[in-house]
Amino acid sequence: MSEHHAQPLVAVLGAGPAGLMAAEVAALGGARVVVLDRMPSPARKLLIAGRGGLNLTHSEPLPAFLSRYGAARHRLAPFVEAFPPAALSAWAGGLEQETFVGSSGRVFPRVMKASPLLRAWLGRLAGLGVTLRSRHRWLGWEDGALAFDAPEGPVRLCPAATVLALGGASWPRLGSDGAWAGLLEGVAPLRPANCGFRIAWSEHFRGRFAGAPLKRIALSYNGTTLRGEAVVTAAGIEGGAVYALSGPLREAIAAGGPVTLALDLRPDIEAAALAARLDGPRGALSLANHLRRAGLPPVAIGLVQEALHAGATAPLSRLVKALPLTLTAPIGLDRAISSAGGLGWDAVDEHLMLRRHPGVFACGEMLDWEAPTGGYLLQACFSTGVAAGRAASNWARG
Repeated sequence: MSEHHAQPLVAVLGAGPAGLMAAEVAALGGARVVVLDRMPSPARKLLIAGRGGLNLTHSEPLPAFLSRYGAARHRLAPFVEAFPPAALSAWAGGLEQETFVGSSGRVFPRVMKASPLLRAWLGRLAGLGVTLRSRHRWLGWEDGALAFDAPEGPVRLCPAATVLALGGASWPRLGSDGAWAGLLEGVAPLRPANCGFRIAWSEHFRGRFAGAPLKRIALSYNGTTLRGEAVVTAAGIEGGAVYALSGPLREAIAAGGPVTLALDLRPDIEAAALAARLDGPRGALSLANHLRRAGLPPVAIGLVQEALHAGATAPLSRLVKALPLTLTAPIGLDRAISSAGGLGWDAVDEHLMLRRHPGVFACGEMLDWEAPTGGYLLQACFSTGVAAGRAASNWARG
């Protein structure tokens, strides 16, 4: 028997960032690794994420960084601490993809694209002997073997260890459709995260302003105020400022129905100064021209008019500073950036091994955690991938 085939086999299910990182670490640990993915090519979501600049991680101090994971902080902390942002940047540098810190503290490859990094990464994996099998959909276990539906027909595999890196359920056309949730125990329902929300715009407003950006705004909900940007859509509103509040908003809607978000259209102007401009007589000026005195762009003027037509009675300055937006539901998983829910932490041990399936490990977004955009999502996928790959290699080698 050759040395290659004497190596224990580790199967990695899922060719996203977490799965490919688990494959690399397991191969470096002495395992023979095969990666199986249901899509025709690997890391499709990573490539889409990198179109406008691949935000790998964030440069803020680790205590603040870890706080971004909310309720899952203490679960993810050991993995992120073991493979922190500095290690991820060094890893990218090893692929000749040097990183830099942007003005927001976010960390990007200098080329601002995912494709060069992925090409170099796949080349490294090939050099480590990692095999990639595309178009293999996992069906669960049959008689103790991993069962797949593949182009050549049913496939069965009996590895020494398995890493599940099957992703969440956002943007399912890119590969992660959440179908695995029915194959495992202890899975919390998958829900949209970092998502937009539905608003019942009038036909007039929707037809005129769908796609219009809202720049330099602030959103407030339940005592939290965040500055940023958003976009009016035909269905409602989305964008970075909305995504940052999406977790609490989603849970509040699930618990009690529609919620009201306060939109400050001019956070850079004090309320008193705005009242002096807007709350006096407007004379012969139209409402739109009067609102232009506050420096509002057309979409902001349209939002104020929309609120007035819906029956708002607050002074104009108050509407500009705290325009009520009634959110009726989150946008679906097909448009969410990420997903919440997944395999519960009680279902895995401290090495990410499934308690009911010895030798099977899980990593990435399929675990039950969520985080805001800004590099936190990818960092946790990479960090848990490192941990799962190391644990699987150790298990496979006995």
